[in-house]
Amino acid sequence: MQNLIKRIIVFVAVVLLIVLAFKYCEFKKDDDSTIDYNTNLIQQQILNVGKLVVTEGHFSEVITYKNQQKYLMDMVSFEKKALVVVNANVTVAYDLHKIKYDIDEKNKTITILNIPKEEITINPDIQFYDVEQSKLNPFTGDDYNKINKSVKANLAKKIEKSTLKTNAQNRLISELSKILILTNSMGWKLQYEGKTIESDKDFNTDLKL
Repeated sequence: MQNLIKRIIVFVAVVLLIVLAFKYCEFKKDDDSTIDYNTNLIQQQILNVGKLVVTEGHFSEVITYKNQQKYLMDMVSFEKKALVVVNANVTVAYDLHKIKYDIDEKNKTITILNIPKEEITINPDIQFYDVEQSKLNPFTGDDYNKINKSVKANLAKKIEKSTLKTNAQNRLISELSKILILTNSMGWKLQYEGKTIESDKDFNTDLKL
């Protein structure tokens, strides 16, 4: 009788162990599936963000170009000059296809490794008016190169003083915030430069744009 009871106890214990092992495996499988699902969802969101963010602006300026050629110990000079009207389309772009990141599934953390620098493109339309020149001092290709270089330098200064770059950065932050919203909703963390990004304001202070 005692042997029968022992056998029953051993049998029940074995059955319980099998049931517990099955439940554990089922739980672990569900947990792994959840991690895979979350990871795939985050990767898809980053792919959606990965696009070309472009901000456009228009600038105008008028400059006067002058040049003198002097002869006979500067006693004789020949001047050339022109009124230069510039209309330029400028774009500031962030190619988010180039963004680099790392996903730590174990610690539920996304780390932004690199954000591409802005790409500034200046396309000036240069028109010349009131052109004055002489045969001894005509306009040449060198003059046009100097004018083009001067125009782009002046436009670069105007761009720095304008809100164009700031507007472009705000659009960039808007795109990155989509990743932040998703990670927060899933209980994950978003990090950059060793710091945790918790709100849109952190992008302004922590991201080196």
